[in-house]
Amino acid sequence: MRAFPRLLAALALAAVTTTVQAQAYPSKPIRLVVTFPPGGPADIIGRTLASKMGSILGQQVIVENKGGAGGVIGVENVAKSPPDGYSLVLGSAGATAVAPTITKLPYDVEKDLVPLTQVVSVPEVVVAIPKLGVKTLPELIAYAKANPGKVTYSTAGNGSMGHLTAELIQRETGMKLTHVPYKGSAPALNDLVAGVVNLSFDLAPTYVPQVKAGKVNALAVTTSARTPVLPDVPTVVESGVAGYQSFGWFAFVAPAGTPAEVIEKVNAITNTYIASPEGKARLAEFGMGPRGGTPQELGAFMASELARWRPIAEPVAALLE
Repeated sequence: MRAFPRLLAALALAAVTTTVQAQAYPSKPIRLVVTFPPGGPADIIGRTLASKMGSILGQQVIVENKGGAGGVIGVENVAKSPPDGYSLVLGSAGATAVAPTITKLPYDVEKDLVPLTQVVSVPEVVVAIPKLGVKTLPELIAYAKANPGKVTYSTAGNGSMGHLTAELIQRETGMKLTHVPYKGSAPALNDLVAGVVNLSFDLAPTYVPQVKAGKVNALAVTTSARTPVLPDVPTVVESGVAGYQSFGWFAFVAPAGTPAEVIEKVNAITNTYIASPEGKARLAEFGMGPRGGTPQELGAFMASELARWRPIAEPVAALLE
């Protein structure tokens, strides 16, 4: 009987120790997978938030760039990781809400992933090499219709938002373009500047320096309003395509089963930073808009994007089979 109090004390100590350990997240570095190569918008926002999260959480947040397949490879890597809070991914619109309508994925967005928070929205831009001889979207439409299939365009990959944006513009205007997919925005831009392709449909921040340097011509932005980083470039609607709108976005997601504590912490840090003057200023440098919100709101948004893009994506899927 004398041992019983000691047993109770030991059990109580074990319970306290377990609770402290459970509350100690993170107790080691966190891996943040960015689904595109270095240099693009995803890499910029990923590294910015990794630095901020690391300083707040007291642990290093290590960015791993895993590009390919329009962001699918990076999301797959995290979807198949242990759901312990130490593997997160900055997923793109394409890899988490559009690609499921284009091809069979190695993960199930609804079953294998849990939404944490939406981070940013990003305007897209249509750009052309000067050699093509077009400086506006109407000029491109006229040229492409006169030369069906001969105008090539690069994107960050099959199923990326740039790919779907291009498909939507073709449907709305009657153009016939030829798609050349890459493993991210940076290589797509490099081959555009080199003249390997005629056009790019992609996220605007990657292309701003080249536009300002006169190496490529920005024909139109795809958002409903002009972007401050390219204020002189008209929207697709202003260029004569009524009702058109498209934009990219990035969100934090994690493997299904990730602890609620992790979800709450990442969500709170992200929302606080992107709503702060520092965060807004940093995002504005690259023409990105803060989004934020709850995990539930992100889940609903991803579902709505899937429904919205399905009519555009399904014909693409048929061509890729």
